[in-house]
Amino acid sequence: MSKSKTLIVLSLVVMLMAFSTQAFAFGKNKFEQEVETETAAIKLVREVQRGGYDVISTEELKKMIDSGKDMLIVDTMPYDSSYKKEHIPGAKQFLFPIPDMAQWDTKETDGKTMEDYAALLGPDKDKTIVVYCGFVKCTRSHNGAEWAKKLGYKNVLRQPGGIFAWKGAGYPVESVK
Repeated sequence: MSKSKTLIVLSLVVMLMAFSTQAFAFGKNKFEQEVETETAAIKLVREVQRGGYDVISTEELKKMIDSGKDMLIVDTMPYDSSYKKEHIPGAKQFLFPIPDMAQWDTKETDGKTMEDYAALLGPDKDKTIVVYCGFVKCTRSHNGAEWAKKLGYKNVLRQPGGIFAWKGAGYPVESVK
């Protein structure tokens, strides 16, 4: 067999293996993967409905930042293990827990109070507040957005894809030196 035919066959085998791996990623077929996607989507929708805020895509957030829109971006991830290493440019950090936080619990917010959160958000209740965490299944951003609404802020958005979607889109990150 000539070198070019060998190269073509080898390329086809590699492509076939890649497609096979994609179709059965982690031993799940496309139907099982769809159940997981549906479950995550429904969980997100129910959190948004319960919290009374809206959502924003990673691309929409990037456009708002690029346009210079006056807003506050809140990163709800732990300071040392996440925010310090990388966060969306201009974001301020305020830790929220992963489980639903129906009552304010300073043990879950790194000792910070509801008043501390209100001080971070500022006095303008009409200002756009964007809250994010790590990824869609992470509920820290739900807690941050819900508490912003409970504190009376009107324009609260949750970017559910978090820092993972931000990096996945190839957007720049900041870190604390």
